[in-house]
Amino acid sequence: MDNASQIHLARRAIIMAAGSGQRMRPLTLTTPKPLIRVGGVRMIDTVIGALHENGITEIYVVVGYLKEQFRVLEDQYPGLKLIENPWYDTCNNISSLYCARDHLQDVIILDGDQIIYNPKILSPEFTRSGYNAVWTEEETREWLMTVEDGIVTSCSRTGGSRGWQLYSVSCWSEEDGARLRRHLELEFEEKGNRQIFWDDVALFCHPKEYQLGIREMSRGDIVEIDDVKELAAIDPSYEKYL
Repeated sequence: MDNASQIHLARRAIIMAAGSGQRMRPLTLTTPKPLIRVGGVRMIDTVIGALHENGITEIYVVVGYLKEQFRVLEDQYPGLKLIENPWYDTCNNISSLYCARDHLQDVIILDGDQIIYNPKILSPEFTRSGYNAVWTEEETREWLMTVEDGIVTSCSRTGGSRGWQLYSVSCWSEEDGARLRRHLELEFEEKGNRQIFWDDVALFCHPKEYQLGIREMSRGDIVEIDDVKELAAIDPSYEKYL
């Protein structure tokens, strides 16, 4: 396992952007969710911009649904490459990370359909592999982690209260990234376990093989938009779709 006192450095990023965004229809019938503009800015641009502010320009964007619309990113951002996921419409997002498994070491993994307001949450330095998280006292239905002595000891898929809410930003060291790759291949290739989230691999399929930590942040640092109602709450120009 990693030495918790060791400082790791994320040298690359993987952005998950292959999904069809069904809860954002009708907007996503013609536009992939990460390319929807909020306040005039595409969501994925806030992610890429924050990575660039932290010196991370080796970026892999996993695409599937309406993949052609992402081609412009390769021209706009030197160092960014697209990876196509041929299983995006038949498998869960474990298939996207499986397609990007060659780049898992010293990496930040995050979703392209979120808005990052505080680039500091993507700082490349970290001491332990794990997820960005926000402490919540209130009841939530989001994934909620229990942390003891800096290590994640359990995670609830159904939420709860008084715990660390998991966000779709995580860092993986060279050692843990190599371990995650092996487990991805085991689940996806050998077990045919293709309808799970990629996060299930470390948190639920092989939890004893990791000692994950958290990176604490504030709730306003990042916004994850799940549906059109939440989008309209941030950008009133979309109220006409409610």
